[in-house]
Amino acid sequence: MSKPKPAFEIPHAAPDVAAEIVRWLAYLGAERRMSPKTLEAYRRDVGQFLAFLSGHMGGDASLAKLAKLKPQDVRAFMAARRADGAGSRSLMRGLAGARSFARFLERNGKGKVGALSAVRAPKIAKTLPKPLTIVSAKRIAETDLRAGEEREPWVLARDAAVLALLYGSGLRISEALGLKHKDVPAPGVSDVITVMGKGNKQRMVPVLPQVLKLIADYVTLCPYDLPADGILFVGARGGPLSPRILQLTMARLRGALGLAETATPHALRHSFATHLLARGGDLRAIQELLGHASLSTTQIYTAVDSERLLEVYRSAHPRA
Repeated sequence: MSKPKPAFEIPHAAPDVAAEIVRWLAYLGAERRMSPKTLEAYRRDVGQFLAFLSGHMGGDASLAKLAKLKPQDVRAFMAARRADGAGSRSLMRGLAGARSFARFLERNGKGKVGALSAVRAPKIAKTLPKPLTIVSAKRIAETDLRAGEEREPWVLARDAAVLALLYGSGLRISEALGLKHKDVPAPGVSDVITVMGKGNKQRMVPVLPQVLKLIADYVTLCPYDLPADGILFVGARGGPLSPRILQLTMARLRGALGLAETATPHALRHSFATHLLARGGDLRAIQELLGHASLSTTQIYTAVDSERLLEVYRSAHPRA
């Protein structure tokens, strides 16, 4: 019985490697619950690695050739990518994808690619989040800032509701736009929503009464039917709302409020975390609210508000 062919081409890969890539991606999707976009990025990164090896070593990459790789071969790949204009972040991601595939091969008894783990990933300078001020973040949801735009009232109400949700609950854009109508309670019924985050992990997130009011106003004005099991925030034609629309909305608001280019929809999530920390919020609690898998991801906000941490230290330490 012949083996099923993959749903996509895998250039520069010998049949044995191509078969393992298909199994690896299936494992990442089923067991690790990675999103289709993440799987595509991993496939693309490994494809770039195999394409380089094809020219560097001659012929399609096989399991035997991968096992014979030396650290200088991996460094040559990284140098070639750097020459093509790839930055440190792209190099690190590409190396991470190749290493993930190598670990999968080793776990399944298909050989060890030790050269990949022997090469250091490039260092990436950490960039601190750039939150909005509290005053600016509060004003983002004011529809009068867009009074001069030729937009229907329900569109303005929709944008105000989404942006208020990003700042009020610290959601990712994908999480807010993925909400179903039934996920958001009416004002006065509840103050918690269930969000589907990265890796299909659910978490409970509190939502402010004024944010629920903005969402209710949008639902009332929306000309489209919004069934309970359907998407809550819709576009101008009734389909799912595109993140690009929110980015354009923030661009207009930046002009109205005189904000920097760093004031993006995602900056509202940064603002949520930073402002909570500044008001004495617990780092572990903020981690849960943001849906971070690791506390180290949340700790970046401590650098943003280091002065507040010093104030707490001085006021609480016995020797301060």
